[in-house]
Amino acid sequence: MSLTVLMNAGPWLSVPPPGYGGIENVIATLVPELRRLGVKVVLASVGSSTLPVDERFSVYDDGQFAALQRPYNQVCGVSQAHLAGVVRQVHGRDDIDLVHDHVEAVGLATLAAMGPAAPPVLHTLHWDLAKHPELYGNLDAGARVRVNGVSAAQLARAPRALRAHSVGHVHLSTPLAVHADRAPRPAKGDYTIILGRINPGKGQDVGARLARRTGVPLVLAGPVGPYHRPADLAAAGEEARQNPDVRFFYDQVAPHVDGDLVRWVGTVAGRERDDLLAGARASLFPLRWEEPGGTAVVESLALGTPVVATGRGCLPELIVHGRTGLLTDDEEELGELLLAARRLDPDECRREAAERFTPAVMAQRYVTLYETVRAGARKPQLQAA
Repeated sequence: MSLTVLMNAGPWLSVPPPGYGGIENVIATLVPELRRLGVKVVLASVGSSTLPVDERFSVYDDGQFAALQRPYNQVCGVSQAHLAGVVRQVHGRDDIDLVHDHVEAVGLATLAAMGPAAPPVLHTLHWDLAKHPELYGNLDAGARVRVNGVSAAQLARAPRALRAHSVGHVHLSTPLAVHADRAPRPAKGDYTIILGRINPGKGQDVGARLARRTGVPLVLAGPVGPYHRPADLAAAGEEARQNPDVRFFYDQVAPHVDGDLVRWVGTVAGRERDDLLAGARASLFPLRWEEPGGTAVVESLALGTPVVATGRGCLPELIVHGRTGLLTDDEEELGELLLAARRLDPDECRREAAERFTPAVMAQRYVTLYETVRAGARKPQLQAA
């Protein structure tokens, strides 16, 4: 395939990220498979990115994640500076066939404003589409710019103007799903896990209360704001409470963390994360928001760990209730499902992941969307002729 794609990962974390990093992990999973299919990839990221690509460029030497939740007037220029670098690249060369953008809001707005002479754009929506109503509700980006979701449920909640630009959805994937059905059955411990950034939408406080009520130990694995380890958060002192996720942790979660029944282990990565996830009785997702993509869900299935969750957002698309997980709309019922999860077969989870959630499946779907976007962008020119 003769296709050059500028992959805009953004300025927040390196690719792959050092630990937590949802979008950056998605890109790190997608790019090797695209290159295997013959796609040339130019990566727009930060200088510390190590993902093998054909070319890369950056505005920042390292990720700017620590600034992400500072007051707007302190951080508003970060994405714009990065996007200015992307625009310079696009204007300065003629070999970019398509821009695949992953930068929330400002990526879509900037690339749409470049006008009809710029390359086609596919903007992947990784977040809650109830955000940015003025942008999404009034989007008129023309035939050159299209969007895709990471689940059907996510796009169903999108404003009409945004849906009009959609070319469909692509479920997330994980390298852990490759040959997952052939892996040895993992040994299970007597604990559950919530894997992900600690914030109100993920519901770690609900999980901690469930652990107290059921007596099933719970491990919380993920950062609190920019703090990846308990020692980092403790060292930050009271100033850290300016971050809303830190306030949520201290006010709602930390009172339940005793180091025994409920443990916060901070960000885990690599083999440490995989072993922790594979050894859990179940992965818990007591969601308070409409989860758009669910990377941790597909990782859990690939490692043979059933999912217990509130059935919000993409969860019903990813989980086969009663086979690979247990879903409910009732927060109180989650405790009963946690106890019932031990009856689910880890092998069923791994078979489902190997069939549906490999990087090859995701990459082939994106190649199809690239072709759709490029064909659609050419149509007005052909009609004008």
